[in-house]
Order: sequence, then structure tokens, then C-alpha cells
Amino acid sequence: MSATDMFWAAPPVSRTITAAAVLLSVPTWMGFIDPYYVVFLRHQLFTLTSLPQIWRLVTPLILTGPKLGMILDPYFLYTYGSQLETGAARFSQPGDFFVYLVFVCLMILLLGGVYLQGIMLLSPLTLALAYTYAQENPNRQLSYFIITFSAKWLPYAMLAMTFVMASPQEALLQATGLVAAHAYDFVTKIWPEHGGGRQHLVTPLFVQRWFVQPAGVPQQRAFGTAFSGRPAAAQNVPQQQGGGGGGAGGWASGFSGGNWGTRGEGQRLGGD
Repeated sequence: MSATDMFWAAPPVSRTITAAAVLLSVPTWMGFIDPYYVVFLRHQLFTLTSLPQIWRLVTPLILTGPKLGMILDPYFLYTYGSQLETGAARFSQPGDFFVYLVFVCLMILLLGGVYLQGIMLLSPLTLALAYTYAQENPNRQLSYFIITFSAKWLPYAMLAMTFVMASPQEALLQATGLVAAHAYDFVTKIWPEHGGGRQHLVTPLFVQRWFVQPAGVPQQRAFGTAFSGRPAAAQNVPQQQGGGGGGAGGWASGFSGGNWGTRGEGQRLGGD
């Protein structure tokens, strides 16, 4: 399989944000793009004196760190994102993972960008994905650098690593991703299931249409390769009655109608 085939076979949302992170970060840290124009700056986004630079709602969320960050950040972004997109039960419907990502990114922009005045927000986004992954696979054993532990401790290990290797301020900024992911968990699962509330955050129909696959198209899931079923309209078409067999269609297609349905009664084998 070529690199192009591998790219298009990857989960659509995860491959897109990972590719976008690489395509933005590499030229930025190689000096072709000034980081000033892609980081989050409130005064350049929320302004009435000049044209708002609305791309800053997206670029801070996909700008990696320099040097080793250009490798590790896209790796963690794709690893946790793709496993959630293909394997998480909560994202079983088309577009669910996209809506999750939009919700989490908006929360990170508000908490990390507007409130804490952070300028690079990919680290909180990665932590949000890791937190949701840990909620889906709490007892899975994994290795983080040289330490092996249960997945439920992954987001806290990442926070501790940032606290030690970067600064408490960076760890606080990264923690906004954990808050954002937990907020999504609360709105879509905890409150509706345990608090008796309604689930208001649902995937709109037009978003579902963006991600729905034609019937028969293979999709990579955590348990293997799945194939899209027929559209709902096709599934509601009633079975055609058999011509000479009488009665409703059977459970196996092809044996209750068509040529088999017009056959005679037949003869018993071994009879006179």
C-alpha cells in the first residue's frame, strides 16, 4: 500500500487535523511563516478597529511545538484521535467525533485562549483526546515514555510531565483540555444518564451527511473492517411477494420470491 493509499484509508477527521498540523508547523518553525500570524491573540481576533483575523480560531489548535514537538505532537494527536474516531462507542454515528472535536476546541479557546491568554493550544487539545481515550479504555495497559500504567492515569501523567519539563503555567493551560473533555462527557453522558437531564448536544443531520459512507464502502473500526449498510430508505422497502409460493417474504433473500417462489411443490426424494 502506497503512502497516498494509507493516508486516504485513515479516519477522515484525524488524518485531516494531523496533516493540517504538519503542514502548518513545519514551515512555521523552519522560518517560512512568522509564528506571530498563527498563534492566538485576542486583540487581533476580537477587534472593531480592523478586520478580525478569524483564522486564529483554528491555527493555534494545530500549531505544534518546535524541534521534537513537530514529531511528537502530530503523533499523539493522530494516535488518540484515530482510536477514538474508529473505536469509541460514543462516536458510533457519522459525524459524532467531529462534533466532539468542535465542542472541545471551543471550550479550549474560551478557557485557554480568552481566559488564560494562551497562544498555542494544541497541547490542551491533545490532553482532551487522551482524557476521552482514557475514559473509553480505563484498564488498558500502555506505555508513556518508559513508564507502564493503566490508561486511566494517562492524562494526569501528561500533566505531570508538562509541569516538570515546562512550567506550572503551561500545565495549567494544558489542563483546560481536561476540563473541556470532561465538560463534553458531562453534557452527553453524565447529566443525561445520571442526572435526569436531556442531551442537548447531538450531531446535526447536515453534519451526519458529510460523513455518511455509501453502502458497501469499507470502514476501519477498532474490531476490524466494517462495511456500510444500505441507506435507511432502502431498508424500509417491503419485500416483494413470491409469485406462486404464497405468503410473506422469508428471512433469507432469494428463497421466498423470484424464480424460487414460482417453483412447484416438488417431489420427495426416494418416493414412488
